[in-house]
Amino acid sequence: MNIKEKITAGLPVCGMHINLSDPCVTEIAASLGFDFLWIDMEHTTLSCEQVHMHLLAARSAGTAVFVRVPADDFTITKRVLEMGPEGIIFPMVRNAEHAARLIAYTLYPPFGNRGCGPKGAVRYGIDDEKKYYGEGHLNLCRFVQIELKEAALDAERIAAIPYLDGCVLGMHDLSGSIGRLGDIFCEENVRLASLAVRAFRNAGKTTGISTFSTDPEIWKRYRDMGMNMISAGADYDFILQSARKTVETLKAVQHTDGAA
Repeated sequence: MNIKEKITAGLPVCGMHINLSDPCVTEIAASLGFDFLWIDMEHTTLSCEQVHMHLLAARSAGTAVFVRVPADDFTITKRVLEMGPEGIIFPMVRNAEHAARLIAYTLYPPFGNRGCGPKGAVRYGIDDEKKYYGEGHLNLCRFVQIELKEAALDAERIAAIPYLDGCVLGMHDLSGSIGRLGDIFCEENVRLASLAVRAFRNAGKTTGISTFSTDPEIWKRYRDMGMNMISAGADYDFILQSARKTVETLKAVQHTDGAA
């Protein structure tokens, strides 16, 4: 099954976050068995050119790429779509009207208002462009992030938007929207998240979480809340964790009795 089929079926899928600029990072990560890699343009300095290099690196290993684009940026969204990623993620959605406008960016007329000009998406003409304008472009995985209280409260209407495949919870920003920034498992934050999860699951759509945590207990908690798509950890943090452990262990070995 490809990633779109897994997402449509609501199967468990896992990914990790790519924040660094070197595509070698993606080349390594893409070979490890993740279902997808989350390339982040919202909270990083990644340019379109760098995202393209990441996408090519992932493609060389046969791993799907989801790109989180900057909020409300029609031009960047268009450029990313022309690269041909398997999925796109829109952050900071406010309500159903806002979400519908963003999803329309990804759809050609009569479904939406995406401008014509696919390049990487049709392999520069190797694939039939006319077919892509029809059924082909609908194979993109489309997600919105529920990170604001007003979006969580409007989740039923958001989940009903055609061609939207699912939502991704942003628990930190959601907690900030209720004045409890960082208290992600407080009662009100969990209640709002559960409203969104329930709405999307009732609509037969995927629900996911983006977390930098590498704690299995945290992952299980999200799974038990009903989230089938989990993107966890980040490239820079994996380097940090491993390097910190290495230097601590190395120094301990050098200072044990019998060291030269």
